[in-house]
Amino acid sequence: MKFFVNAGAIVAVLLMAGCSGNPKPQSESPASKVEVPNAGSISGKVNFRGEPPVMKTIDMSATPACAQQHAAPQKSEELVVNGNHTLKFVFVWLKSGVPERNWPAPSAPAVLDQIGCMYEPHVIGVMVNQEVRFGNSDPTNHNIHPLPRLNAEWNESEAPKTSNLVKRFGKQEVMVPVKCNIHPWMRAYIGVVSHPFFAVTGDDGSFTLKGVPPGTYTVEAWQERLGRKEVEVTIGPKEDKTVDFDFTPQS
Repeated sequence: MKFFVNAGAIVAVLLMAGCSGNPKPQSESPASKVEVPNAGSISGKVNFRGEPPVMKTIDMSATPACAQQHAAPQKSEELVVNGNHTLKFVFVWLKSGVPERNWPAPSAPAVLDQIGCMYEPHVIGVMVNQEVRFGNSDPTNHNIHPLPRLNAEWNESEAPKTSNLVKRFGKQEVMVPVKCNIHPWMRAYIGVVSHPFFAVTGDDGSFTLKGVPPGTYTVEAWQERLGRKEVEVTIGPKEDKTVDFDFTPQS
């Protein structure tokens, strides 16, 4: 694991989740409404060191309404290695060190859609008490069933072509698995955090945590199959630091 420092100021931005289209991983953290003096940033990539594994093919043949939406068979998303040997769908967050204060949740909902009988995106991050909108863009029924350890468990069906199921998670929990009781291959994960300093890696394996107050933090990277890695980082006033995580097939 390595890290180095880049100087420069940053501007905190709000990452808004839309309610239409194909949701994308949140490679940048949502900025808090609370202004942080001398804020900096922590960014980097999550690398995969080793031969990319062959992911299993998902058999949707029992549900034609699902299979017909795909030109080619779908692969499991439990370990997605990008073309640059980085990992997609890794949840990165400040596990400890964040100052205790009222970090307001974004007014816009986070979105977890169901497209082609797959959760899109596979991993999302939300703040405690932020609205989470569960969409169903498919022509078939789905059943959304989160399996939390700390938050309340629920299990609700959603009709085709609707997006009216809105929920909140009242406690920090990293991570909350989500399944569909109708289609057993469907799986997603939600990171619920009490502050806005989290991100999900995308097609280039990168992440950026913006608006970070000066201080010392434990930064954690979670990957569904390979587990968790963490590193301690100290960030000074208006400082930008870069931290890379390395996962291996044995992680």
